[in-house]
Amino acid sequence: MQWIQRVSQYAVISLAAILLTACAGQKEPAQKLIADIESTVAAASTEAAKYVPDQLADVQTQLGALKASFDKQDYAAVVTGAPAVLSSAQSLATAAAAKKDEILKALNDQWTGLAASLPGDVTAIQSRIDFLSKKSSKKLAAGVDLDAAKAGLSDATSLWSKAQAAFAAGNMDEAVSTAKDVQAKIQALATTVKADLPAAAAAPTAANSP
Repeated sequence: MQWIQRVSQYAVISLAAILLTACAGQKEPAQKLIADIESTVAAASTEAAKYVPDQLADVQTQLGALKASFDKQDYAAVVTGAPAVLSSAQSLATAAAAKKDEILKALNDQWTGLAASLPGDVTAIQSRIDFLSKKSSKKLAAGVDLDAAKAGLSDATSLWSKAQAAFAAGNMDEAVSTAKDVQAKIQALATTVKADLPAAAAAPTAANSP
């Protein structure tokens, strides 16, 4: 019986040694996989944080779990789970670029509409102020603070110049945001001076487009 126990003990020790060797052999691959994921996430993190933050957070959570397994010396779990996480990390840049393009297209569409209508609106307000400033329009101008209207139009014009500068610099977020501020000011002025703003030109349809 003693020799059987000894054989059993040797078998357990041998198995433990084999497992330990196998585990140690997976340490370097596991370490490299984690490093690859970290570098991939780092390269995409700036754009991903802006355009696909939830997807970035998910990858970071998965990476954290892999690191925890590594710290526990569970290298097999790292080697098994890392490829999927690496794939998710590699998709961050593509997903962020696609979302960025989508947002920029929407901003560009908004800018196109605003740029088409605002100059005409500014002209309409200026014409109305000029008309109300005439002596013959004294009755129509009653109750209208023309000085305030002129100052408001000046502010709107300055803002529009700022929006155009932002557009020229490629800052679509600022360009559209500023143009919307101009639009709000112009609409308020239109109410104040009782001006009718020109209707925005309709986009050509498939039937009448060249």
